[in-house]
Amino acid sequence: MDKPNFFTDVQAKINQALENSPAKDIEKNVKAMMSQGFAKLDLVTREEFDIQAQVLAKTRAKLEALEARIAELEAK
Repeated sequence: MDKPNFFTDVQAKINQALENSPAKDIEKNVKAMMSQGFAKLDLVTREEFDIQAQVLAKTRAKLEALEARIAELEAK
């Protein structure tokens, strides 16, 4: 038996044993509990965070431009 097939067979047997073991149920339960816990926290995705950071940067730039314009108008 060549080594790649041996390792593939061993991996398949381990996966099959895990699928039929209580460990799989424990994993599912832990994932479900963690999902519930995270859902209760007001978390945002990385994508949402990045979008809000871009909006904030644009708003800050506009504010700085307006402040400069006001200072220029007041100086006149």
